[in-house]
Amino acid sequence: MSLTVAIVGRANVGKSTLFNKLVGRKLALVHDTPGVTRDRREAEAQLGPLSFTVIDTAGIEAGGKDSLEERMAAQSEAAIADADVCIFVFDAREGVTTADEIVAQSLRKTGKPVILAANKCEARFSQAAEAWALGFGEPLQISAEHNIGFADLIEALEPFAQQQEIAEEEAAEEIKPLRLAIVGRPNVGKSSLFNCLLGSERSLTGPEAGITRDAIAAHWQAEGREILLHDTAGLRKKARVAGHTLEEMSVGSTLDAVRFADCVVVVVDVNAPFEKQDLVIADLIEREGRAVVFILNKFDLLEQRAGAILKMREKLDKSLPQLSGAPLIATSATTGEGLDRILPAVLEADRAWNFRVPTATLNRFLADVLARHAAPAVSGRRIRIRYMTQLKSRPPTFGLFGNQLDALPDSYTRYLTNCLREAFRLHGTPLRLLMRNTKNPYADRARTKV
Repeated sequence: MSLTVAIVGRANVGKSTLFNKLVGRKLALVHDTPGVTRDRREAEAQLGPLSFTVIDTAGIEAGGKDSLEERMAAQSEAAIADADVCIFVFDAREGVTTADEIVAQSLRKTGKPVILAANKCEARFSQAAEAWALGFGEPLQISAEHNIGFADLIEALEPFAQQQEIAEEEAAEEIKPLRLAIVGRPNVGKSSLFNCLLGSERSLTGPEAGITRDAIAAHWQAEGREILLHDTAGLRKKARVAGHTLEEMSVGSTLDAVRFADCVVVVVDVNAPFEKQDLVIADLIEREGRAVVFILNKFDLLEQRAGAILKMREKLDKSLPQLSGAPLIATSATTGEGLDRILPAVLEADRAWNFRVPTATLNRFLADVLARHAAPAVSGRRIRIRYMTQLKSRPPTFGLFGNQLDALPDSYTRYLTNCLREAFRLHGTPLRLLMRNTKNPYADRARTKV
């Protein structure tokens, strides 16, 4: 099902003109008389590279019970309910009116994402700036009649089109087993853990390091979920592996298992936790964009247990801030301690990895985050963040739209990422934050004047 866009607004602001331009022919009647459109009309539209369904609606006006205005408004509200995103059109020459505020209030109640469009901006005098008060961000300055501002409209609609494509691909994809890889340094208990989860001696184990040489896969049925479990060879430092053909092949097999996996369990020896090689392995998994769960194995051999988990949590979050808050479980493959907590942690990390945030929810979150800590100024000019949308999941990837975003300090990017993690419980998965700079609408005019 393609992206559906509803054009909404009060009467006589140019909704039907915009509808006709998007459709490419005059399907809707256009006249200066207010209220010409009374029923909603749907058609397939093409705007640059984007294809979508567009709905023209009647003007939303206040009216008495059972009045024509009320019935027209009900038609518009039905169109909004069917839409993935709404283009809220107002007349830039007249500015924001009481009728526009009624439309804005109606749209806010739905929670649907809104693109605000100031139409008829071909006029020299425009009151588009008044629209900030409506609460939908900066308005796009367009002229449906004169084909002005359509490049900006494409840019605004593109994230929603991408989101719809991804949702369709995910819905079409068959339900597959969760692919889970167990990785770590040699002799940390990966194969023992693998056997414990399966309930059988599937992999050879022993005190000698490097027994496992190839990635071994086995099906694991747990709590009604099918999981394809991979035991892998230990990952040693690159310098120690170089020149040893068999070990190089073993490492290659492990890396393939990581790239194939949805979630990766990193097994760490609790008596030598988070050494440099552990952090290198975890960083590799983060760069591959896989969900991650940390296992502190051999916990039965730890002498000082009091406060140990808390200290290791602090060390993990400090050493790997890009995986802050990832699940950390103390286990013993020998005694079975903590094994029952692995599957819930893996499923939670997988949930976070596949999680999608509705654009309306995401922008309410962004408004709150910016209110608490505004973006800093660069060279005396404040960085303006306009809106945010989720571009994809697996791992969750978000697009941040605004001006001068390339100059955003790393500290502020970390602030946004940490807020996302806490607000939507996105622990155990890498997050990607991509900057999308919107062009300055006044730059071309300034160059023209010069």
